[in-house]
Amino acid sequence: MRITTSFLALGFFAVAALLSLVGGRIAVTVIERLSAEGVKGELVLQGHDWAEVEADGLQVVVSGTAPSEIARFRAISSAGTVIDASRVIDNMQMAATEAIAPPHFSLEILRNDAGISLIGLIPAKSDREELNDRIKEIAGGTSVTDLMGTADYPVPENWDDVLSFAVKALETLPRSKISMDAKRVSITAVSDSIEQKAGWERALKRAAPRSLLLLMDISAPRPVITPFTLRFLMDEQGPRFDACSAHNNTGKAKIASAALRAGMEGGIDCTIGLGVPSPNWPDAVSAGIAAVAKFEGGSVTFSDADVTLVAPAGTKQTVFDRVVGELEGDLPALYSLHSVLPEEVKIDGTGEGDGPPEFVATLSPEGQVQLRGRVTDDLQRAAAESYAKAEFGVGAIYTATRFDEDLPAGWSTRVLAGLEALGHLGNGVVVVQPDVVDVRGKTGDPEASAAISRLLSDKLGASQNYQVNVTYVEELDPVLGLPTAEECVSDINGLMAVNKITFAPGSANIEASASDTLEKIAEVLKTCEDVRMEIAGYTDSQGREEMNKALSQSRAQAVLGALLVRRVLTSNLVAKGYGEKDPIASNKTEEGREANRRIEFRLLDISDGSQADEPEQPDQEPSNGSGDEVEAEEGISDANATDAPATASDLETENADLNAQSADPDYSGPASLVQSPDADDPRPAPRPETATDSPSQ
Repeated sequence: MRITTSFLALGFFAVAALLSLVGGRIAVTVIERLSAEGVKGELVLQGHDWAEVEADGLQVVVSGTAPSEIARFRAISSAGTVIDASRVIDNMQMAATEAIAPPHFSLEILRNDAGISLIGLIPAKSDREELNDRIKEIAGGTSVTDLMGTADYPVPENWDDVLSFAVKALETLPRSKISMDAKRVSITAVSDSIEQKAGWERALKRAAPRSLLLLMDISAPRPVITPFTLRFLMDEQGPRFDACSAHNNTGKAKIASAALRAGMEGGIDCTIGLGVPSPNWPDAVSAGIAAVAKFEGGSVTFSDADVTLVAPAGTKQTVFDRVVGELEGDLPALYSLHSVLPEEVKIDGTGEGDGPPEFVATLSPEGQVQLRGRVTDDLQRAAAESYAKAEFGVGAIYTATRFDEDLPAGWSTRVLAGLEALGHLGNGVVVVQPDVVDVRGKTGDPEASAAISRLLSDKLGASQNYQVNVTYVEELDPVLGLPTAEECVSDINGLMAVNKITFAPGSANIEASASDTLEKIAEVLKTCEDVRMEIAGYTDSQGREEMNKALSQSRAQAVLGALLVRRVLTSNLVAKGYGEKDPIASNKTEEGREANRRIEFRLLDISDGSQADEPEQPDQEPSNGSGDEVEAEEGISDANATDAPATASDLETENADLNAQSADPDYSGPASLVQSPDADDPRPAPRPETATDSPSQ
């Protein structure tokens, strides 16, 4: 009995232990699940869904690939907010670190009267000291502020060339902002005049590297117009402006509206400038235009605050008085009106007869000037001749004047003003009479009418009548008369179609027969200095392809050198050899091969700064007498024949040799050298007679 009780006690203890073990296991499992779920939920809420969570007893293991060290630290911290941090086991991996991209190198340079500032990030390998020395030299005595940072990364391609150009632009532009990186330069500047603006733009375009995108915004101040002149007239040609000036766009629009009401068609070219005599200038001009419209003819001239209204000859006195009275009432204060009712005047241009006395100056299209008519005395004739010779040239003047002591006062002033007005024309005539100065002719200056009207208003004075009938002819315009880029290339290729540029057989020596063609091409290129062109060389298909390409490259380079000798600006020209590519005729006949051996000019694509690709340099092989190697001899082994852009600086090393030959009229380009069997004896390329050799590559 006592033994049975003992066994029962032991059984109870065993059952209790088993129950305790099972309960502990269940408790641990519950704690693991709750801990893992709590940590996982918190990590997801914090955006760390990349993390994996696993419970190991009371410990929680966080694994996965963290995108960064910061993300890993934040994941551990988030897990520590759910359970005790000591229970969190970090088993996370770091993502592979990507190569850090180099920074964007850029520089902004500001220049004004106070000094120069440099702001930006430049490569650490840039010569900062040299750059600052150049900037200080440009700044003169003004301050230089260096706010540039540096980064130790590879120097971007073209960085040095673009930086050099930016510094050159800074030297040219005294008030400017220049922003640059390795691919583009943006320039904002202020010039003193329209002419200076145009000159700067041309110079910078020529100096810019070919791979550069250049953006320019150079502004010119509004011109000072003195006297502030406007002239509106109505004759058999209809209503029009000889000169138009306004002080702002609003005033210009008001003047244009008045001209349209008077019957003028189309737009007006009204110069906006400084010097307006009063803010109500547009109101005064509108009233004057309306008066001319009422006359249905005549003219109104504003020279500062002086207004001259000229009625058509034959206008009734009552109509004249009414219109003049209305205009006097409409003109704002400050403006002074002079009215003229001319008599019937016939201008015959002879300077003779019973009509009014005349002085006539005629300018021919060839530049010859005839002075005829009346002058008061020998002193006045000498003054007119001297002025004409100074304006048109000593050998261009023919004088046939006579003396008349009864000419009206101020005749000399009217004659000299007429000659000065004639200087604005390409050809024409000026007739000076006591009551009128008449200027007629053709000009290539679109502003000539305005300039002549302003001149006569200033020289003749208020209340004086003059007539300006000047026609703008585009062909005479020195700007618009220049050929377009397409016309430049077409003209040059047209010259070569008439007389080809030919070469000595198998070499890059330009034959003397091409000298006249090169002279004509040089003349065309002098009017196309801003046009970027490629000189392309081609051969026929006979011989080895790589040798043909080298030969065509040397020939194109020879043409470039010949043009340089003829004082052509070659910075916009690139020589490129294409060998036997792009044939224009069959290579199976001699005529076709002759046509394929050619030089062509073509436009370069400058919209994105692109340029011709570098030609491949052929391997040089020794001759062994075979047919293929004959072509190797005929190919040009000129290490200097490259296809780099032919800028002025690039050709400095060639100038000495080329200029030394310029005195020789028969010199057409550099001689071609090949390597002879004796490697130390370079000589002009020979022409072996072989069956496989073409007559002239």
